[in-house]
Amino acid sequence: MDVKIENSWKEQLQKEFTKPYFLQIVAHLKTEKATGATIYPPGSLIFNAFNTTPFQEVKVVIIGQDPYHGPQQAMGLSFSVPNGITPPPSLQNIFKELQNDLGMPIPLTGNLTPWAKQGVLLLNAVLTVRANEAASHAKIGWMNFTDAAIKKISEQKKGIVFLLWGKFAQEKQQYIDANKHFILKAAHPSPLSAHNGFFGCRHFSKTNEILMKQGKTPIDWKL
Repeated sequence: MDVKIENSWKEQLQKEFTKPYFLQIVAHLKTEKATGATIYPPGSLIFNAFNTTPFQEVKVVIIGQDPYHGPQQAMGLSFSVPNGITPPPSLQNIFKELQNDLGMPIPLTGNLTPWAKQGVLLLNAVLTVRANEAASHAKIGWMNFTDAAIKKISEQKKGIVFLLWGKFAQEKQQYIDANKHFILKAAHPSPLSAHNGFFGCRHFSKTNEILMKQGKTPIDWKL
């Protein structure tokens, strides 16, 4: 099937689009829409992480769980919300750590697109959700697809910085070749766990140190 996704990713993930699990995802989403369910993010933004950060430009990967399930929040980039939408608590804590780590002022927007355009793949493990029902699409097959994307990055690239925040993201470590890549782990930035090791992790400055040691351009984390 012809999936509307950025060409370099289409090339890397082509085999996935014809697998039974992917066809089941498509059928599931069509069925839910036909019964009147609201699904986030809108269809044009489901592959936003891939479309904004082409495969050849990926330098950093931040893995989230599933999209925000409130109105107008989800935009297909992990942790990110559109301009004008109040940053949710986890994102507020990310900004606090950014301020503590790099001395940057707390951003006025929760839109992380500028990070994605610099090579930070903001990848949710699950790419859709039913409105007001957290993790409602966690078992429809998306993780097969996003795990395949993580494996492709691990196999085809080297020197990528993976930021694994929380137990869920850290379970993805099994797909990453630690001999070729850099894995930084911390607690999840959620208010429930941020004080257990997310605050003070300094992942933003550490990421840039790793990139610069490889001769890569560091990320400008300012928004």
